[in-house]
Amino acid sequence: MAKGPEKNTKNKALHTKLLNRKKAKLQAEKKVSALRLKALVTKMNQQNNRNDSDSE
Repeated sequence: MAKGPEKNTKNKALHTKLLNRKKAKLQAEKKVSALRLKALVTKMNQQNNRNDSDSE
């Protein structure tokens, strides 16, 4: 076997944990913004439908 210092798995595990937390946060923010955008589009479509029916 190769001789040398042991690998530092504690820092690697901590780094992975932090990166996963960051990825989860970004995904959550992306999901929230997508839902907000979807609600806005739905609201605008409803307003357009009402305006179209009022003008007829």
